[in-house]
Amino acid sequence: MNTSTSTSTDVQDAAVEPTGAGHTGAGGSAADPVFAVEGLWKVFGPKADRVPADPELAALTPAELRSRTGCTAAVRDVSFDVRKGEVFVVMGLSGSGKSTLVRCLTRLIEPTAGSIVIDGEDVRAMDKARLRELRRHRAAMVFQHFGLLPHRTVLDNVAYGLEVQGVGRRERRERAQEVVTKVGLEGMEQRRPGQLSGGQQQRVGLARALAVDPEVLLFDEPFSALDPLIRRDMQEEVVRLHHEEGRTMVFITHDLNEALRLGDRIALMRDGRVVQLGTPEEIVGSPADDYVREFVRDVPREQVMTVRRAMRAASAQEAGEGPALAPQATVSEAIEAVARTGQTARVVDRGRCLGVVDSDALLGVVAGTGGQFADEAAGSDAGSATGSESDAGSATGSESGAGSGAGSGSGAASADSARDQGDGTADPAREGVA
Repeated sequence: MNTSTSTSTDVQDAAVEPTGAGHTGAGGSAADPVFAVEGLWKVFGPKADRVPADPELAALTPAELRSRTGCTAAVRDVSFDVRKGEVFVVMGLSGSGKSTLVRCLTRLIEPTAGSIVIDGEDVRAMDKARLRELRRHRAAMVFQHFGLLPHRTVLDNVAYGLEVQGVGRRERRERAQEVVTKVGLEGMEQRRPGQLSGGQQQRVGLARALAVDPEVLLFDEPFSALDPLIRRDMQEEVVRLHHEEGRTMVFITHDLNEALRLGDRIALMRDGRVVQLGTPEEIVGSPADDYVREFVRDVPREQVMTVRRAMRAASAQEAGEGPALAPQATVSEAIEAVARTGQTARVVDRGRCLGVVDSDALLGVVAGTGGQFADEAAGSDAGSATGSESDAGSATGSESGAGSGAGSGSGAASADSARDQGDGTADPAREGVA
């Protein structure tokens, strides 16, 4: 790829592209994913293709691989599906490969091996015209660096993607105005980017992506440079927009709290591999290894775990009295209900009592000493409500020897430093364009 020319065009496409194929809500069928990724590799360095093709090289640690081949495997044998209407979060420490992974989805970075399918169409087989159509009409990216045009107003920045698509001036400004209002920037349409705060500039970047009505929004650590309070406001904005529109989102972050707050499912990465894939409750409640366990150690379990983790079978008397909770209620909400009434709380779904929770079981979940699913109370309902336990353990290419050195991330291959090596692929974020 030509760094000075192709990258600039590709990034422009990713930032401005999309026009939505009809959106479906979070209840979209898991059998009909938006993105299906299988055995994906991205290797930087000389003769990169030989690494995924050779089982011996593929099994090397990052340090061993660099020593023997001069290559860095930023993404290693990753597989996952992104379901319609969900927020799929990819998280990991710096150098884990998460940003490289999201850029591979629309080939801003060319994968080395593996398959990427969007709505049944092979992304790796697309020619330049078809790839540009994908970026302009189906998937839009919001980068960490806003990449706003400093000489344009807020309204014209938001309308830029529509301008590239050839939409007439009047129509694109009308559509841009609608989105500006939606993201809370009404009254700032004529300001320049330099007159905005960091949070307001990121809202412009989000509005620019929304204006072209994408089927999928790709977020590459969009809030990591923002102050904590502004960051929280932007997270709430994403939650609100997803609730209102049900748009499919792939969200990249290094912040576990952000991942747990936003994600329907989370893929946790280390050294280019996915070490666990599951719902927030599965990640926190059933860590796949010591690395994940250390990662989630300080998470307030009661705010993530649902009452199903503390549920037991109800007696005839218990099934007819006490406060009622939905199966999705958190342990924190259940503790409040039990403390307020002094009774066991019923877990009720569609008028049927699935089981009950009491103070001892709830405290066991908080302490991490209890919290297995009550099969005798929930039966098959429990499995369906928790999004199938199989997701939690199906981390693609699960890291052997992931160890307990979680917080340090030592030995992690730096995908950022590798992007400019070997095959000359440029990092779009470094181009300063979104």
